[in-house]
Amino acid sequence: MKNVLLIALLLCFTITNAQKTNPNYDAELAKKVGADDYGMKSYIFVILKTGTNTSTDKAEVDKAFAGHMANMDTMVEAGKLVVAGPVGKNDKNYRGIFILNETDMKKAKTLLATDPAIKAKFLDYDMFPWYGSAALSEYLEASDKVWKVGF
Repeated sequence: MKNVLLIALLLCFTITNAQKTNPNYDAELAKKVGADDYGMKSYIFVILKTGTNTSTDKAEVDKAFAGHMANMDTMVEAGKLVVAGPVGKNDKNYRGIFILNETDMKKAKTLLATDPAIKAKFLDYDMFPWYGSAALSEYLEASDKVWKVGF
């Protein structure tokens, strides 16, 4: 009787702790976006911050940041930039974020070195390995359909 009770308890424990499978799982999409079994993948999370260049030359600043915006488009087209955007005013001098579709820190640094605002030292950055939803890149197609006025 004790053995039957023990087996019943173990069976209940196993059933209640079994992993759930997703009825909406799309193997083709998971493969396309590079998802692991949890629907996640590794990225590089970049915090852009104010750099050391304090020039007030409007033409120089405008050129660097126009290049920054164009470079973001180039990185998106290459599949390397998944998320980008500015952050609100803060006491840390943070200016924005990037989530790069990259796992290698050296490759990420090489990618960031192509940014004219970083080259000109108007921006600097901190980078971190980050683990997030592999489906992040899927919002890009929709995001291109919701903006009305460009930068």
